[in-house]
Amino acid sequence: QVNTRVWRALGTILPSSPVSLLTFWNLPTTAKITVESVTFNAVEGRNILLLVHNAIENILAYHWYRGERIKNSQLIASYEVDRQVTITGPAHSGREIIYPNGSLLFQKVNQNDTGYYTLSIIYNDLQTESVIKQLYVYPPVAKPIIEASNTTGTEHGVTVVLKCLTNDTGVAISWFFNGQSLLLTERMELSQDNGTLTIEPVRREDAGDYQCEISNLIGSSKSDPSRVDVILQENGPVLSVGAIVGIVIGVLVVVALVAALGCFIFLARIRRYNGISQMLLLSHRLTPGQEGHPVL
Repeated sequence: QVNTRVWRALGTILPSSPVSLLTFWNLPTTAKITVESVTFNAVEGRNILLLVHNAIENILAYHWYRGERIKNSQLIASYEVDRQVTITGPAHSGREIIYPNGSLLFQKVNQNDTGYYTLSIIYNDLQTESVIKQLYVYPPVAKPIIEASNTTGTEHGVTVVLKCLTNDTGVAISWFFNGQSLLLTERMELSQDNGTLTIEPVRREDAGDYQCEISNLIGSSKSDPSRVDVILQENGPVLSVGAIVGIVIGVLVVVALVAALGCFIFLARIRRYNGISQMLLLSHRLTPGQEGHPVL
């Protein structure tokens, strides 16, 4: 009779490492035969290593299957210890590598790799041990976008609102200013979910590049910089648009009056010159009363 012993699987996925590990170890022989299914999370595009630890000797072969049942059609790969031979099965995608200790490496996992996997170990005495594990592959965190209003404004004159837009859920949002973590001032306010940053009023020291970053237990992603420019304002009252228009109209009226006055003076001088010329012409036409002296 074949004695079937079930292994318990525990371990940790390490999102920050290039290869994540899922470790297996044997329970004491006095422990109750159980199967514990623990969900492990992996990021799409990374490598995941299902590591078998503390396997005893006299092992004949390791077999990895896709799914919760041992079916030849779902065989991923096998390793025959005595012959040191690797055999790939129908469920092998070309990205799985089985090692001599039974560990299975998934290269560049994708969401299609999500599901259950069964490890079956056959000993020389034909006894078997198996374990079922569930693997869930998450898509990478998408890059957020900053939606900004009034990114260029006069100092003390405008309110700047920056919104971090993302379709990911269950994420934490943090803000950066010129590449460093943003230190909030008394003029800055964050919304309850940290998704909106309000600066009121904006000052010259607020000018620079702003970024938001979203993160979860799987990974993180940072937005492109959003530039905020602040125009320095000279001391003194600020003129409204209406006042500026009034000043322009006034200047134009004054210019028109000066031009009209100049034309009037010019015409007056022309008339005076013409009058004097006519008088001189008449005086030359008068007959002289005495020699050398004209009669007045």
